[in-house]
Amino acid sequence: MEDTTLLWIIVIVTFHFLGLLSTYRAIMDSRTSQGAVAWVIFLVTFPYISLPIFWIFGRNKFQGYSRAKELKDQLVHERVEILKQALEPYLCDPSQKKVFERSIEKLAYFPMLKGNSLSLLIDGEATFKSLLEGIAQAEKYILFQFYIVKNDDIGNTVKKALINKAKEGVEVYFLYDEIGTPLFMGDYMHSLEEAGVHVRAFNTRKGFHNKFQINFRNHRKIMVVDGKRAWIGGHNIGDEYLGRSPKIGNWRDTHMVYEGPSVLAAQLSFAEDWHWADGTLLGHLNWHPHHAARNRKILVVPSGPADRFDTAALLFHDAINSAKERIWIASPYFVPDDAIVSALQLAGLRGVDVRILIPERPDNMLVYYAAYTYFEEVSQTGVRFYRYTNGFLHEKVMLIDDEIATIGTANFDNRSFRLNFEITAIVDDKAFASEVEAMFEEDFTHAYEMTMEQIRHKSRWFKFVSRVARLTSPVQ
Repeated sequence: MEDTTLLWIIVIVTFHFLGLLSTYRAIMDSRTSQGAVAWVIFLVTFPYISLPIFWIFGRNKFQGYSRAKELKDQLVHERVEILKQALEPYLCDPSQKKVFERSIEKLAYFPMLKGNSLSLLIDGEATFKSLLEGIAQAEKYILFQFYIVKNDDIGNTVKKALINKAKEGVEVYFLYDEIGTPLFMGDYMHSLEEAGVHVRAFNTRKGFHNKFQINFRNHRKIMVVDGKRAWIGGHNIGDEYLGRSPKIGNWRDTHMVYEGPSVLAAQLSFAEDWHWADGTLLGHLNWHPHHAARNRKILVVPSGPADRFDTAALLFHDAINSAKERIWIASPYFVPDDAIVSALQLAGLRGVDVRILIPERPDNMLVYYAAYTYFEEVSQTGVRFYRYTNGFLHEKVMLIDDEIATIGTANFDNRSFRLNFEITAIVDDKAFASEVEAMFEEDFTHAYEMTMEQIRHKSRWFKFVSRVARLTSPVQ
């Protein structure tokens, strides 16, 4: 009996001691003073519950990966003079850059470059057709990175295409997120490796400090072929992204394919992730800019929890502040932080046409409920909310005025702002913006506009649940 009592005393003291130690990290790492206070109180008063939660969800910076970012210097600085001369014809005139572009450019690997051509890929049929054509046309190498890869019809079609190219002597590098793509995909990965494909998990928990961290995820969806063409967008690899899931139905998503000098930015993002996962440098890739037929300007912005600044959050914030006439945003998840909420309110007060398009059918109930609380706050300043009803909306797209469009992997939530590795392409081109506008207009025909009257008719219980859901926004 005494031994049991002593054991419990030791356990309790240990938990409280570890809780006190963890308050140091909470104070040093929390993004806000409110967050630091909340974690400290939680860790001191309820360490039995808070400790495992803090070790999994408590940090917002990915330790160790910053050292992997030195790859950028090794790859670029070794060729700095060559790259300077080679990129010179593609550099944009600083006087013609938007204020938004100049600020975000400082957070990116490469500057905004002209000399690109691109195509908008609407939904799965167009996207997978383009991806498979790109794989078939590869001559030297393929860099393939997706958050989710599934062992279904389209997943196996992609696998066979990659295997065929590997057997032809094309180098294939396959990178996936071990949280998004589950462990039972072992046979799938083994088939690729047997054919000579280089397969690696991103390895989120690599490093002593990251053992318990499953909160960081590599959410990027990139394919690069021969350093000349790149694909960026919202699709993962699976039948549901083609609308073949009986449960989900139609899947609304957007990708883009482009070629030109800005491809090197997407390639460098992949190379940096590969270096973290595998420890090897991909310096042998083609690092010479490829001139495309068109002259469109593209800025590629990778972002993630290893960045010095919250790159994705700053990108969205600056985009909203820069809008003069309109900003239309499509995202499956709408859980912004207070700074973004304020920016949306100010845009509405300026008279900017602000429209937020989110899905009516949720795949995350916390996000679904929390979104209603933000609607109450920003709609009073003229911001308009639309709920997409024709299946599930998964695209991550912005349209700013009549010239700038963004397509990428980042959702409109704290996870994408600060916890996930993401990538966004910013296109400054009136013709492309017009295509994106037409795509939005078509999406709006399959959506209804939310009103305050609808919120007022919600029950008190619904409103309470929505507020509780909002409290979880930092880890959604």
